[in-house]
Amino acid sequence: MTVKAKVHSVETCGTVDGPGIRYILFLSGCPLRCKYCHNCDTWTGSTGRIMDVDEIMEDVKKYRPYFHFSKGGITVSGGEPTMQYAFLEELLKRCKEEGIHTCIDTSGYCDLDKADIFLPYTDLVLLDLKHIDDRKHKELTGVSNEKILKFAWHLSVKGIPVWIRHVVVPGYTDDLQDVERLCQFMKELKNVERVELLPYHTMGVHKWEELGFHYELRDVQTPTPAFMEKIKAIFQKYAIKVS
Repeated sequence: MTVKAKVHSVETCGTVDGPGIRYILFLSGCPLRCKYCHNCDTWTGSTGRIMDVDEIMEDVKKYRPYFHFSKGGITVSGGEPTMQYAFLEELLKRCKEEGIHTCIDTSGYCDLDKADIFLPYTDLVLLDLKHIDDRKHKELTGVSNEKILKFAWHLSVKGIPVWIRHVVVPGYTDDLQDVERLCQFMKELKNVERVELLPYHTMGVHKWEELGFHYELRDVQTPTPAFMEKIKAIFQKYAIKVS
């Protein structure tokens, strides 16, 4: 019997979570409670259904022609996929045996001994760096960023390619000194292939309302294009290309 996981949902033709056309597997469960989370319905393990690796691989392999044509593959997201590290190991290993490109979309909140279980089979990591300041990170997400920064360094040491994502949230992640510190940290990493600056949005608010959660950022506005350019200019000062 293969390892099982709690799967929240599947997207079969994703185009934004890694290169090419992606089979995106959203796992249930997350230790973070980000104030702007747009997948708050994945926080607990009570949603979704139990699936094993054999069942998932049978479905994934149907899309192999699309992967080949577009240089795509599988992306495991969430929630926080690294919580189910034993499942990640077997799934990604099986994908590598099938010649399928593997990617995880993670906050990086993972113990390194657990990470080393699945990283040998990981081609790319989409790493969401939410805040460089530990106190502000705790306020925004409910957890420290210590594990996350260690995870980022670990990926750099291992030479595993990373795409970094950073959401610009007015009043929370837009302090220019914090952005400078974030750029300084990123500049030391040797494996960053791409950096995406994402403006805050409210597209996930309806999920909070449906679940009866209080959404604290209701009055926060999307940053203007002019301000996003101002943030982008700081990254460019450090010779960090952003998209």
